[in-house]
Amino acid sequence: MDYKYVSEKNHLILLALLKAYGIRKVIASPGATNITLVASMQHDPYFELYSCVDERSAAYMACGLAESSGEPVVISCTGATSAREYMPGLTEAYYRKLPVLAITSTQDISRVGHLIAQVTDRSMRPNDIVMESVHLQTVKDKTDEWDCTIKINKALHALTRHGGGPAHINLTTTYSRDYSVRELPEARKIFYYHYGDTLPKLPEGKIAVFVGAHNVWTPDETKILNEFCAKHNAVVFCDHCSNYRGKYRVLNSLVGLQTNYHSPLLDIDLLIHIGEVSGAYDAFAFRAKQIWRVAQDGEIRDQFMKLTAVFEMSERYFFSKFIDSDVKDDSFIKEWNAEIENINSKIPELPFSNIWIARQMASRMPENSVLYLGILNTLRSWNYFETPASVEEHSNTGGFGIDGIVSTLIGSSFGKPNKIHYAVIGDLSFFYDMNSLGNRHIKNNVRILVINNGKGMEFRLINHNGAMFGDETDKYIAAAGHFGNQSPQVLKHLAADWGYEYMTAKDKKEFNAVIDRFLCPTITERPMVFEVFTDTLSETLALKTMEELMADNSVLLKNKAKDAVKSVVGEKGKRFLKSIINSK
Repeated sequence: MDYKYVSEKNHLILLALLKAYGIRKVIASPGATNITLVASMQHDPYFELYSCVDERSAAYMACGLAESSGEPVVISCTGATSAREYMPGLTEAYYRKLPVLAITSTQDISRVGHLIAQVTDRSMRPNDIVMESVHLQTVKDKTDEWDCTIKINKALHALTRHGGGPAHINLTTTYSRDYSVRELPEARKIFYYHYGDTLPKLPEGKIAVFVGAHNVWTPDETKILNEFCAKHNAVVFCDHCSNYRGKYRVLNSLVGLQTNYHSPLLDIDLLIHIGEVSGAYDAFAFRAKQIWRVAQDGEIRDQFMKLTAVFEMSERYFFSKFIDSDVKDDSFIKEWNAEIENINSKIPELPFSNIWIARQMASRMPENSVLYLGILNTLRSWNYFETPASVEEHSNTGGFGIDGIVSTLIGSSFGKPNKIHYAVIGDLSFFYDMNSLGNRHIKNNVRILVINNGKGMEFRLINHNGAMFGDETDKYIAAAGHFGNQSPQVLKHLAADWGYEYMTAKDKKEFNAVIDRFLCPTITERPMVFEVFTDTLSETLALKTMEELMADNSVLLKNKAKDAVKSVVGEKGKRFLKSIINSK
């Protein structure tokens, strides 16, 4: 028989990446569970195989071979107790930083703990036997394929990263007898760079820097990124948590939101990813050919499933290595500014909603103030509109949950008592975190805007899975009716009792009557609470309007908008929409 590679996809990805990393030396121990791996290697002349019956000896042999050759060495064993025998040798490799890769084959781990022969639990390990340990499940879909690709890269990186050392891959097999695969798939190797390495050249074409949540930038950090963009005609994709305020900032959420239009400016040849969890994850419409991740932790963070390189270094160091060119070109940012100006010009009068409020307030935020935005409808709404460059902006995107925005804002207000601190937050998030409002250390630099729609509005919006149940969503999914069920008295009395200046609005007229006071650029005598009441229909229609500002075919846009409104709110809702849009 003309055998080649086993048909199991996790094996194929592993074999392809072993070859991509130049790993060829293998010490195989006999067994049934690792036949699929060993047989595939045996029928590929690329691999240099050795046999060792005793796994304990095999691990020590790998130490010697790795030391003498200067290359990583794979050791392969079956199930049962064989992997336990690797521990002494891997301990040796760990403390001597030798690149030994232990691939322990296994039956499906769902069998662990059920008295099935030759199935042992490898989920826990001593701290000092490997630098990285991953489990490769059977690949059933694209998500499994991506997951296995990332985990293999992590394990293979660990062999040389930070001085190197041993790593472990627990490889599931289905005992396939199909060895008919003639060629290995193209597996995505993620390259790794550190300080002092020769960095790769930037590709030709469109370049963008994507900034997730980020600490406030120093002037020097901003200057270097500005220079990088000027030299390479690049732009910087931001949300309100990115805090980059340089010339090349692009608030791209509204462009990415469009359901009937894809801007060609979102087609990127290289996306450089910096920062942490983005506050605009629902508007990732860009299409990048490849992605580089720059972070001092050096971890693989493949958010967009196209990562090709990790740069373990500071952003300042990275960008400084690419600014030696004399060429300057800012045509890309000019195209983006024109696109954003065009789409903003198409925004009609919106119903009284979170988005309408954000549009009124964003450009009028006091200079040098601090803004905290609640998860998620509020954060999304504000990401469509630009604020003054001196405004510092944050959200609790780390956990991206309901809790803590008010408390985080108040903590920040203690550290910067001379800056006005604003929070814009939904009612569920506010009441969840309301205890901090009575803290005795609060000063008069705190101002909180509560968008009270009586529920978790996110779950009722047209683009959320929860919206499919209509009003039934309110009962449990959106948790409607709590905290006074939009009572105009609850927060009013609470604010008064705790010494806050209280304002309220239920429509555009009332909002416009008090907003100047809330946005007063000087610190007032008391902290403020501004409670605004909105409803589900207005919030839903506002978002729907923003999603369909642009279309490749204007007739298509018009028809789709009519159909969408009918399906969501019916004819009665259409009449209501006209009335609230016209109310000012």
